[in-house]
Amino acid sequence: MELATTLKSQTVQNHVREVGINPNYWYAVSWANQVKVGEIKPVMIWQQPIAVYRDVNGCLHALEDICPHKGVALHKGKVQGCNLACAYHGWEFNNEGDCVGIPYLSPEQKLPRAQVRSYPIQEKYDLIWIFPGNPTLAAVCQPPDIKEFDDPEWFRVPVPAKMKAHFSICNENSIDVFHGFLHENLQGWFAPALISLKETESSIRTEYQVSYKGRMAKFLGLSERADKVTTLSVTTEYRYPHFYSSLQGISTLYLMRLPVGPRETHSVAFFFFKVRLPKQLLKLLQPLLRVILQRFVLLRFLAQDIEMMESEQQTYLTNPQRRYVEINPAIIAIQRLVIRQYEQFVQQSKQSQTNGN
Repeated sequence: MELATTLKSQTVQNHVREVGINPNYWYAVSWANQVKVGEIKPVMIWQQPIAVYRDVNGCLHALEDICPHKGVALHKGKVQGCNLACAYHGWEFNNEGDCVGIPYLSPEQKLPRAQVRSYPIQEKYDLIWIFPGNPTLAAVCQPPDIKEFDDPEWFRVPVPAKMKAHFSICNENSIDVFHGFLHENLQGWFAPALISLKETESSIRTEYQVSYKGRMAKFLGLSERADKVTTLSVTTEYRYPHFYSSLQGISTLYLMRLPVGPRETHSVAFFFFKVRLPKQLLKLLQPLLRVILQRFVLLRFLAQDIEMMESEQQTYLTNPQRRYVEINPAIIAIQRLVIRQYEQFVQQSKQSQTNGN
């Protein structure tokens, strides 16, 4: 559905800062190389503690990070073959969450019916993904398609981030191209104009016109000359629960959102650039260029964004009833989407419970 792009005053829906997630999507929880064979890593998806471990065969598994015996965190235990053993009493659980061994019971003694929840898990794009919702839906819903990932024409820069803010605040920051003013000392964009806004049941798509000028713009290939103003089209799309943007064939961004809890959000992002260098030279310079782009460009922009998002969160916590005015219709649209997705999940859960009874 095409929406109006007129900038006019609208009241922010404050309760969007309290809604939960729709868990029936894949969420990226860690870089894959952070969990080696025999290792366990604790992660959190919207207040659900999960222990991720890699068994002796190199396969990943995810169990609720709570032992059903005494409530001890399972990530404190150890991997035994293909199973996970609790650190406290050695109760052992297989990858489906069933208790399959207790070291102080005799082999002929029947095991208690102790079980911990297991989660669908997969490894893709060098990331570990978990499906925290209804496991029967995991097969029909896949992580976002990142077509540039293995394309040698694109130079990839990974960027992790942690924000002490509700995920709705982070989403609004991502789709809001009007905050180039924040980055003016980094030679960010200016003179933005929203020219298209579309909404579907699970996505918000925008198109902006933005202008660039300066040494940074030239370095990133946005402009031929540092003293020349270049106007380009920026497409952003929030495909619940993740974010995508494209700058007219010059760069693309895939941002995988991980809502940890009501006041904390993590993310992993892949920036892709078309670097105008000979392929052999680019291959040689890749490690250095990746560090330069990540440390001296992307993380500097990100630090400014994080400061604003965390300030917004703290102000909200101080006075949740205070009303705010927004003029970007894309912000209001993304708030509607976040609320709608959560309400749909709640409604589906109620229907499942009713049908189950």
